[in-house]
Amino acid sequence: MMDYDKKYTDNIVNTLKQLVSIPSPTGFTVNAAEFIKNELSEMGFSPAITNRGNVLCPLGGNGPGLILASHFDTLGAMVRSVKPNGRIRITKIGGLSLGSVEAENCTVYTYDGNKYTGTLQMNNPSAHVAGPELQDGKRTEDSMEVVLDHKTSSADDTKKLGIETGNFIAFDPRFVETESGYIKSRFLDDKAGCAILLSFARFVKETGITLNRRIWLLFTCHEEVGTGAASGLPEADEIISVDMGCVGGDLSCDETMVSICVKDAGGPYDMNVVSKLEQVAKKENISYACDVYPYYGSDANAAVSAGYHMRHGCIGPGIYASHGYERGHREGFENTLKLIIGYVLAG
Repeated sequence: MMDYDKKYTDNIVNTLKQLVSIPSPTGFTVNAAEFIKNELSEMGFSPAITNRGNVLCPLGGNGPGLILASHFDTLGAMVRSVKPNGRIRITKIGGLSLGSVEAENCTVYTYDGNKYTGTLQMNNPSAHVAGPELQDGKRTEDSMEVVLDHKTSSADDTKKLGIETGNFIAFDPRFVETESGYIKSRFLDDKAGCAILLSFARFVKETGITLNRRIWLLFTCHEEVGTGAASGLPEADEIISVDMGCVGGDLSCDETMVSICVKDAGGPYDMNVVSKLEQVAKKENISYACDVYPYYGSDANAAVSAGYHMRHGCIGPGIYASHGYERGHREGFENTLKLIIGYVLAG
C-alpha cells in the first residue's frame, strides 16, 4: 500500500462530526443524503440520489465490480399519539434501546416544518415521588413519554403546535472527541462508516490511485429497518458493508481495531471475501479482529436476501455500546480505511 497520510483520519473525524449533527432517523433522511451528495460532488465525482433515497456514486476503475456500502439512517422515534396531558407517546424506529435514551434531549419535527425540543422521560420520573417504582420499572413505549419544552398541559395545547401522529423525533447526538482519540456520540452506527467511505473517495481523488476494481459507493437510508441495500444496485460481483464493528462479550475487537465479521444473525459471510480481507490486514499490518455478531444484520445481508447474486462481506471500526451512546476511536476509523484501500488495491 502507498504511504497513508493521517490527514485522511482527521477528515473522517471532521466529516463524522458534521454528519451526526444532521438528524436522520429512518424515513427522515433527505438532509443527510444531500450532505453526502454535496461532499462527493465537491470532490469531482457524480453521485445521484436514487428514487429510494439512497446515494449511489461510481468512483471508476476497471475489472470486477465492488460495492462499498454504509448507511446514514439512524435509530429514532415517531409520534405515536398525543396524550391527554399534552405529552407524547412514541413509537420506536429500528432497534432503539429505550433505556439508553431515558432523560435524553430530542427534537420533534412537524409536517409544516417547525421543530420543538423536549426530553424522553419515564411517565413518573421523579425519584422523590415514584420511589422504587422508578428504579424497578421497565422502559417501554407505554411507560415513557416526551416532555416538550413548551407550555402544554393538554392534547389540544400540543396539537395546536402542529404536532401530530407520524412526526419524526430525533435524539441529540452529543458528539465528544477526547484528547486520547476516543469519539463518543450517538449514531456512530453508521455515520462513522459513511465518513470513512467519504474519506476513501477523497483518498482516491487526491492520490490518483489505479482502481483494479469497478467501484461504487452506496449510502443507504433504510438499513435500520432492514431494507437499505435491497434494491437499486448496479451489477457487481461483491458488496461489502462498512458498518460498525461490535465490541463486548466474547468478541476480540476493541475500538482501536477494524472488525471483520465472519457471521451474524443472517449467517456466515462469504469465505473468499473474509479470507481476502484478513490476508490484506495481515500484509499491511492493520490491527484487526475476526468476530461473530449474534444479533446483527447489514446492508450486504439485505442485498443477498433480496436476490442479488454477489459475494458479501462486512467490516467496520470497533464501536462500544452499540445502539446506545456509542464510542469509537480514531485508530479504529483509520484501520478500517486502510483495510478498504488495501482490499481495493489488491484487485
